[in-house]
Amino acid sequence: MRPAAHWNGCFLLETGMATDVGCRREINEDDMIARPDLGLWAVADGMGGHAAGEFASQAIVAELAEAGLPASAVDLQARFMERLIRANDRIRAHSAELAAGPIGSTVAALLVHADGYAVVWCGDSRGYLLRDGHLVQQSRDHTELRAALEAGRITPEEARTWPRRNVITRAIGVGPAPECDIVSGRIAPGDLFLLCSDGLTEHLDDAEIADILLDLPPQAACDALIAETVARGARDNVTAVVLACRSGDDDDEKTAPPL
Repeated sequence: MRPAAHWNGCFLLETGMATDVGCRREINEDDMIARPDLGLWAVADGMGGHAAGEFASQAIVAELAEAGLPASAVDLQARFMERLIRANDRIRAHSAELAAGPIGSTVAALLVHADGYAVVWCGDSRGYLLRDGHLVQQSRDHTELRAALEAGRITPEEARTWPRRNVITRAIGVGPAPECDIVSGRIAPGDLFLLCSDGLTEHLDDAEIADILLDLPPQAACDALIAETVARGARDNVTAVVLACRSGDDDDEKTAPPL
């Protein structure tokens, strides 16, 4: 069931979400959650092969679903991190049971309380903000590729074929505690947020993503993003969650019950 539009006291929050196994994988190791009632949206991209990666991403989503109602933005972030720590522990325990190498999952999350937002991430799943027609990546990939580019060891041209371009440097479940980064700000009416796994950004560039987000409402935009990725060969699982923040002048929309 897809979440209905939700009034959070400042904005009408409209969510879209979609995922696909892609064209080359047998199992979808991505997972996602949208809980506008909690002010929480997230995408997780599991790694470790078949049931292991699937377990990792599902463990994150299952824990986040139990975060509970926050009293403030600070409380929301604390609840989110506490649940991520629980997921980290579950994944590490499962990995020890399997004894088949490390498993884990990236995560990119959006936390919204009143008119404030925070994007929290670990790994190379991304968070974007589309404001006034401009798409800006909020997250910074935790990858060897980004580190090499920033250090000047490779050029952008070399990056396209660099053999270690898909190696991530952080993930939930691979260390004793989650290592996340966070950016925060204030929401403006008309803001659009996108969370996605790297299966999307491997095939679509920022300009193409922005065009789709500008042209379509959240659910149609998610469906179109996934469809275009699949049409281009979708070498990985692909997941997208879109949140539109509107002023909510229509009182009927504010009080509409969930579908």
